[in-house]
Amino acid sequence: MDLIFHNLWLGLEVAMTPVNLLWVFIGGLLGTVIGMLPGLGPATGVAILIPITYGMNPATALITMCAVYYGAMFGGSRASIMINTPGDASAIVSCFDGYPMAKQGRAGAALAISAIASFIGGMIGMVFLIFLTEPVAAMALKFGPAEKFSLMLFALTATVTLSEGSIIKGFLAMGLGFMLSTIGMDGQSGAIRFTMGIAELQDGIDFLVVMIGIYAVTEVFKNFKSMDVVFDVDHSKIGKVWVTMAEFKQSLGPMLRGTPLGFLVGVLPGAGGTIATFMSYAVEKGVSKHPEQFGKGAIEGLAGPEAANNACSCGALVPLLTLGIPGSGTTAVMLGALMMLGVRPGPILFEQHPEIAWGVIASMLVGNIMLLVINLPLAVPLVRLLKTPPRIMLPLILGMGYMGTYFLNYSAFDFTLVSVFALGGYLFTQLSIPIPPLVLALILGNMTEQSYRNSITISNGSLEIFYQKPISLAFLILAAISLFYALRKQMKYVDK
Repeated sequence: MDLIFHNLWLGLEVAMTPVNLLWVFIGGLLGTVIGMLPGLGPATGVAILIPITYGMNPATALITMCAVYYGAMFGGSRASIMINTPGDASAIVSCFDGYPMAKQGRAGAALAISAIASFIGGMIGMVFLIFLTEPVAAMALKFGPAEKFSLMLFALTATVTLSEGSIIKGFLAMGLGFMLSTIGMDGQSGAIRFTMGIAELQDGIDFLVVMIGIYAVTEVFKNFKSMDVVFDVDHSKIGKVWVTMAEFKQSLGPMLRGTPLGFLVGVLPGAGGTIATFMSYAVEKGVSKHPEQFGKGAIEGLAGPEAANNACSCGALVPLLTLGIPGSGTTAVMLGALMMLGVRPGPILFEQHPEIAWGVIASMLVGNIMLLVINLPLAVPLVRLLKTPPRIMLPLILGMGYMGTYFLNYSAFDFTLVSVFALGGYLFTQLSIPIPPLVLALILGNMTEQSYRNSITISNGSLEIFYQKPISLAFLILAAISLFYALRKQMKYVDK
């Protein structure tokens, strides 16, 4: 316990430096704006802002990206409440009762409770994160190649099985991600693989180019048809952005139930805020004495999912910081950016660079307080941003995406790659193929391959090494369970 508080104090010393406080504020504000603009979201926000982190030290870069991440969690519900259009998928549930509240003249209360619930969910989620990171990191230090391979296999399987849509399409995306990860020089033999004679591919495909293309530029393509749309937002009818004591008491139980639920869902690789918010909404409707009010402006139906959503972002950082495995699409983008900065998240991070790991954790405590201050007094000015025409916003995103791509390697060839992946991402969305399995497989593919080959070398070609070690066997069982669950769900869907 003393060690935890000592590390937290070390983190606060890092987080409270003037430059880091400034970037927490900037990242949180930008994240709020990005989260509330329809069609964007935290993953896109982090991807297009990657160029900003160039030249920063790793702690400041990760602090900034985290601020954008949970800032987008705060802001995502703004568009849901005011115009019935979620900023991203995790804010869909906020439409169910948030928009009816706004139509009833309770927009101020809806905006206030979403900010308060996000704050409470984030702060309690941070307590869970503080006390879980050290034990999980200590356990991860005992992992050998077999344990690492089984863990990554579980992460990939869970990402596919927990993603929405067809499991076959999920595995198709994962297979494509693995194929892309093998392009370039083999880390063990030094052989050049699958470059098709293109010299620029000898070092492999930079996954940040993929991230910018498949998230940021794809969003421009997806929203091109709505270039002339202007949302009708009447900010004069919002009223006072606050809740009564009765409304707060109504919301407290849902917030306290939604927070641990969202955190646990966030820890699962690939689950994400969408699943957390829908589960929280189902729980609140199930325990309510007046379930018929849900969907008609029940404040509980907004408070619970909002708390779960922000707690989920805290949970997603547990596998990222302790195991080096992203728990969501956004943390996958963050992992790629950190690796470009020469930092590899994982258990060794807490030993070799505790100031980075704990600085990020402490910055989230500070950041949640800042975001509450931003999202309550500035609620009305922020809502006005919903009137920003796409014809202004989308070219800016496109320009930042291509500019960031060039600054990665100063290579014009990357323009071709980012365009190809942007078109591929657009095709994926049209065919309802989930993108997170591809992203995770691309990032983890090389590590998974090397862990497997090292394990086989140690065991002289025997597969017994994977089930003789208890931790490895446990992850293989979890992977099998998640696969069985997905197949069962898919069969039920087909039967209908």
